[in-house]
Amino acid sequence: MADRIVKVGIIGCGGIANGKHMPSLKKVKNVQMVAFCDIVEERAEKAAKEYGTEDAKVYTDYKELLKDDSIEVVHVLTPNNAHAPLTIDALEAGKHVMCEKPMAKTYAEAKAMLEAAKRTGKLLTIGYQNRRRPDSTYLKRACDNGDLGEIYYAKAKAIRRRGVPTWGVFIDEEKQGGGPLIDIGTHALDLTLWMMNNYEPESVTGSVYRKLADQTETANAFGDWDPKKFTVEDSAFGFIKMKNGATIVLESSWALNIADPQEASTVLCGTKAGADMKGGLRLNGVEYDKQ
Repeated sequence: MADRIVKVGIIGCGGIANGKHMPSLKKVKNVQMVAFCDIVEERAEKAAKEYGTEDAKVYTDYKELLKDDSIEVVHVLTPNNAHAPLTIDALEAGKHVMCEKPMAKTYAEAKAMLEAAKRTGKLLTIGYQNRRRPDSTYLKRACDNGDLGEIYYAKAKAIRRRGVPTWGVFIDEEKQGGGPLIDIGTHALDLTLWMMNNYEPESVTGSVYRKLADQTETANAFGDWDPKKFTVEDSAFGFIKMKNGATIVLESSWALNIADPQEASTVLCGTKAGADMKGGLRLNGVEYDKQ
């Protein structure tokens, strides 16, 4: 079974597909990318030529791709506003789905995706690859072993000083649904919830800001942006109270005047020990000779 060929279809052949998914899938010996779909046909053709099988098919209509019964898995790699409908259609077509984060633009869309997975019995996973980092897997084992005790306070942090993604549609609210919160903040929050093994919020409060979006010549790592097209927040912060009394502070920003940026990280405070990911994984507590 380990050598059985798994045939994959790619929907969305843009930045994340070319930068992450397709190169990674190409390295897996029992995976074949047999179909590629993009609203820009040239992008799909280029992807098929570079990553696909010799007889890989190219589509501009994803529903035609879903008719291929040989495809077992579909990667949904489109702008966020298309995640829910494409994922639901793929599940109902009998495909397992890997959907890029964030899962959807709204809670209602995400819930509908989950319901479709349960209804069809197909697997649905979201692209939270930071769970597979060595520091993350080590810390997860420590949390599951009870080394930190009861984790009652945490911080989910994803802050860039100047790191606004200026390519694609990242700053377009209509297509994306939000800015840094659902782009990089979602990774930090996922890590934190996963470590705590706690997915039951009682209340959520927060604030979003668009303070630096109108500035130009900002020494942004990815080049200047057009303020008129910057329709999402540049920073978002939240406070989450869980049903068991634990609290999580969420910090996310693409552009914040802070000297200590940090991405996809968590701070955990438990009754036995604490942990953070600042400059590498650090654990503190009596067991670690750090009271």
